[in-house]
Amino acid sequence: MGVDVVLYRIVRAGPGKRRPSHVTAEVVPDPEDVLLELLRRVRGGGRTPLLDLVDPLGQLVVGAEAAPRLMAELRCLAEVATAPSEVGHVRRLGLLVRRCLRDRDVEIRFEGD
Repeated sequence: MGVDVVLYRIVRAGPGKRRPSHVTAEVVPDPEDVLLELLRRVRGGGRTPLLDLVDPLGQLVVGAEAAPRLMAELRCLAEVATAPSEVGHVRRLGLLVRRCLRDRDVEIRFEGD
């Protein structure tokens, strides 16, 4: 019951289309619930208001405009990451967020089961 983090590329609607489509660009899966455990450790401390919204059964969409805030909150996860799997997971999430900082036509989704 992990939360996968997915980077989607937003393909803007062309003539005759009303809504943009989303194409998966990269996925950081969480089959071992590493992210959920890290979120549990930081939740409610007031330092991660965006990450506090992650729902293990739902979806949280973070647009490129919120990427700087998300990057700051990932530092809080890095502080509590002790196991190599946790450190690696936070590093991979950071790479996704950096892509979101560089490219405004992407969004990150935290997708629960």
